[in-house]
Amino acid sequence: MPVIKKKLIVKNKQGLHARPAALFVQVANKFDSRITIKRDEEEVNGKSIMGILMLGAEKGSEIVIEADGEDAETAMIELEKLIVNEEDK
Repeated sequence: MPVIKKKLIVKNKQGLHARPAALFVQVANKFDSRITIKRDEEEVNGKSIMGILMLGAEKGSEIVIEADGEDAETAMIELEKLIVNEEDK
């Protein structure tokens, strides 16, 4: 099963902070795949709210999401929707 990688721009006006980060973790944890998020040189576990908050990904930040596992494709589709959605959750 290949690792799925996607480069995305954070659209949410809050960036990946507080509620959007919590929502991301909630969705990521529904899947068995290993989820990682990279911003610049930093890479964190996509299932860890502390890790995501440490990235400091604001609106307009470029991040790379990686999903590795049996359900990686489905995970990527759902997580991408969260990142590119402009609305606050």
